[in-house]
This record gives sequence, C-alpha cells and structure tokens, in this order.
Amino acid sequence: MYTTISNKFIKAPFSVSLISAPFSGGQGKLGTEYGAEEMLKFGLANQIEQMGYVVNQLSIEAPENLKPLSEPESGNIKNIQWVSNVCKELSSKVEQECRARSLAITLGGDHSLGIGSLDGSSKAYGDDLCVLWVDAHADINTFDTTESGNIHGCPVAVAYRIEKSPIFNWVQNNLRKDRLAYIGLRDIDREEMKILKDLNIKVFTMYHIDKYGISKVFDMAMEYMNPNLDRPIHLSFDIDCLDPIYAPSTGTPVRGGMTSREGHFLCEAISETGCLVAIDLVEVNPRIGDTDSLSITVEMGCSLIRCAIGESLL
Repeated sequence: MYTTISNKFIKAPFSVSLISAPFSGGQGKLGTEYGAEEMLKFGLANQIEQMGYVVNQLSIEAPENLKPLSEPESGNIKNIQWVSNVCKELSSKVEQECRARSLAITLGGDHSLGIGSLDGSSKAYGDDLCVLWVDAHADINTFDTTESGNIHGCPVAVAYRIEKSPIFNWVQNNLRKDRLAYIGLRDIDREEMKILKDLNIKVFTMYHIDKYGISKVFDMAMEYMNPNLDRPIHLSFDIDCLDPIYAPSTGTPVRGGMTSREGHFLCEAISETGCLVAIDLVEVNPRIGDTDSLSITVEMGCSLIRCAIGESLL
C-alpha cells in the first residue's frame, strides 16, 4: 500500500529530499560512491513520488573536487580533511532541507557521512533530536582507538564530540547521548565497548533482538529516548546491519545479522511514530559481488526507505 504518513514535523504537502552523497573516502574499498546512483537507477525517486510525496533531488556534486591537495598529519587516520570537507557540505544540505521541514534522506556513500547528516539535522532540530543508529558496528571509535584509521568507524564519536579533532571544529555539540540508541550491533571493538559503557549509551545488540524480538527492542529504544513520541528522530541505517544473505553488496559484512523482515519491521515501526525527520541509507557497494548480489542489495535499500516513510502491507 502506498500512502504518505502522518508526521509531527514534516510539512504538508509532504516532501522528501533525496540527497545523493557519492563518497567512499571514509573507508578503504572503492564502490560505495556508486550506491546512491544505483538506488536512483532502480527508481527510488519515482517510487517515493508514487507514495504521494513531493520529491526534491539534491546531491554532493563531485566530492573529488573537495579532496585537498595534501592531507594534514593525523596519525593513521585516512582522508581526514577530505571526509571533513564532504561532511560539512552534506551538513549544510541536510540542515537546509530539515529547516524547510522536508524529510531529508541521505543516500550514501559510506557511513562517515553520518557526521554531516547528524550535524545538519541537529542544527535544524536542536538537542530534541533522537538518533537511532542501526548497524552491525558501533562506529564510535575515536581517532586514537581506531585500528584501521577509516573514519567510517568513527562517525558517532565525531558527531557527538567524543572525538574533538580540530579538523571537525565545524561540528556543533547539539546531540545528547541520552537520546541515542543502537540496534543490531554484533561486531564491537574492545575500545568501543569501553566508550559505550563509560558513557552509558543505550545499546541493543543481536543478542537482545534474539532474546526479546525486534518489536520489543524497538519499543525499549523508544521508551528510553523518546517515550512520549514527541521528539524528532534521525534514523541512520547501515545496510550491513542485515545478514549478508539479504544485503551481500556491502564492504564490512558480518554474519548473524537481522533478517529482511526484522529490518523492514524496524523501518515500519519508526514510520508509525510520526517522528521521523531524517534517514541515512549507507554502505551499499556496487563493486562487491555479482549482478544478482547488487540487485538484491539495492532493492533491499530502496524497500527499507519506502517502509520508513510509510509503505505498509495493508
């Protein structure tokens, strides 16, 4: 069934802003820069229009033009200035669309983009903003704790100013850690575990999904950060939260993830809150796997977005 949803924050007529972010500099595997393009080729914009939304299409134009001639010294951190430049550009676009009360959807690209998208939505909605981070990984390494040096493993730390690198001094401190919840984690670095425990951040791993079921886990997350369902929500969804059976074309797959139905239920449930103001759908990598793998992953990404904005079975 195709229908627009009742939303407490998005203006009527309901508008969706699709922001393409063709960027792979936050990690080491080429290909994520084509993820947004593949989802749009699959017809995502038209699918959303058929649901009754007004669709605006924007993009980070030529991220390679934002790449500096040289990177500052930053230990083992890769592409730090480039990631900062691209994320700052994305922040501006997400803020602009959120302030216009359009539902801002960032199509990645890798998950380092979460630095920019979270900064943009939080500048528009302030510290009322709640963040649901759905991922196999915690992405909360600091630049001192990351072993790979890939910033797609650090966006939560940067966005929440746990990592205070001067390269990211444009990031505002609008996000509250007591309005952040994780769902789906199953591959957490030892140092990340310490950060999560020290900061008392709410985490629901695959163990909790197995024990309680996805419905109860979602309810517990909302009860923690948005009990009255009166605060805006930013959903940051890494496609690798799903088991690789359901999304094989991604760069850091981890077996034992959510099923297709659990992922869709989560998106359907967040749609029903009427509080969703921004979405990230990231880490689709068309260069990984064969044609069938790509088709499965792209179709999954588009379907999850449609569910998050109101598609239902009845």
